[in-house]
Amino acid sequence: MANIFENLRSLKVDMEKKGWYIDLFTFKYKQQDYIVLVKLYEEGEKKPKYSLVKIEFLEKENFENNLLVHANSAKLLVDAKTLREYFNIEYSNNLADILEQFNQHLSKHIPTEVTEGKSYNEQLAMVHSLSQSDSENPNKRFCYKVKRNPKRKDNSLGQRSPFNDNKTRILRPELYEKLKVEKNISFCYSEDPKDEKTNEEIINNWKNNKLSQ
Repeated sequence: MANIFENLRSLKVDMEKKGWYIDLFTFKYKQQDYIVLVKLYEEGEKKPKYSLVKIEFLEKENFENNLLVHANSAKLLVDAKTLREYFNIEYSNNLADILEQFNQHLSKHIPTEVTEGKSYNEQLAMVHSLSQSDSENPNKRFCYKVKRNPKRKDNSLGQRSPFNDNKTRILRPELYEKLKVEKNISFCYSEDPKDEKTNEEIINNWKNNKLSQ
């Protein structure tokens, strides 16, 4: 089957349309549950020729046991040995058939559009990846303020990263909805739950800071 992962193309289009840098789906292989993150490339990011998206496999109960690969609608752009070792696929003479079966199984779980209603653990997986991409501690999940980004060298307003944007859409959806049009602010997070502020506190502090500037 030439385009076994054709759903990735549709999912990518839907993610771009809805402003999601990251999405996920789940699947089970050899009695192990996995969360599979689908991630778009940043503007200017280097990527392999013909690659559509990045795919990151995470063990459902251990996010540190992960495998990041590139993919297009036809295949995963990864060598057989890496895939075999991560998924504990024993070497055999019919390895090509086994890997083909793996791809067939995986392809059946790939959605064509962004999925709603993610579980708490799935949201944590997304936040974990987004935080790492933003060079931030994944344990920083408690929003306490927003800040204006510094101006760029050309004097234009700095934009928040897609990682910070999506992280807030996941963790603080109501706050995000109220402030999403403010593209030049970023949401600040702490790993201490005691630092967390309500939507009203964060917005009021933001308004007061704007007035004092």
